[in-house]
Amino acid sequence: MTATFKEIDTQTRNQLVADIRKQGFACIHDYLDTKQLNRLRAELSAQAVQHQGNYFAYHGGPTVERSLLGLMAESDQFRSLLDSVHRLSCAKPAHDTVIRQVLRCVQGYTGRRESNAFHYDASLVTALVPIEIPEDTEQCGHLLMFPNLRPVRSSAIFNVVEKTLLQNRLSRRLLVTAITRGWVQPLRLILQPGNLYLFWGYRSLHANEPCSPTHRRATALFHYGAPHAGSLLTRLTLKVTEQRARRRSRPPLENL
Repeated sequence: MTATFKEIDTQTRNQLVADIRKQGFACIHDYLDTKQLNRLRAELSAQAVQHQGNYFAYHGGPTVERSLLGLMAESDQFRSLLDSVHRLSCAKPAHDTVIRQVLRCVQGYTGRRESNAFHYDASLVTALVPIEIPEDTEQCGHLLMFPNLRPVRSSAIFNVVEKTLLQNRLSRRLLVTAITRGWVQPLRLILQPGNLYLFWGYRSLHANEPCSPTHRRATALFHYGAPHAGSLLTRLTLKVTEQRARRRSRPPLENL
């Protein structure tokens, strides 16, 4: 099965990267049409029922590959867009051309522990499509970002050490305290379902704010162009991340 996605012209692609450089992100409004968004929401709802209102995240795998996410990752239009954004961002093609897909759903009380988990992505380009975003609640799970905070590191070891120092419970707690007290001010993105948001995930420290446990926040993520792809440290880090996601995404019946 194939699907057609929005074609983005050269001038717009250049403007997207200019926006990322200037403000930390770029947005293509209504990237998914109504039919595509409804299909994605139906696929999400089926998985949410299986997880009985608990948090889950799929890093690739059959469920994602059979969904609209899989069709996006295989489409010439979307692959060309990510490749162009990468080339225009760093003046060279991606060493790693795999598009890593993630379906992430923050819901229930188990979803709260996955909020404010500030991190850097392993890939330079991150594309995000909101599927469901709460509207009628104080806690909507907005995307918080400190954009373009660091350059691409020359060493995978340096990258892992830096991530280890920042991506731990204590560092995250201190950062959230600083945000709450107004000592630092992240960029806050209010996401709209169906839009496509692009940013440099490798360079930008980011996380979602807490989401009300009575609501659901779901996003599709696509990671492209890992600068340290192929290194042993990168492979191990990716494996640990995926294993952690699988453990926290098991339906309750599997844990009995």
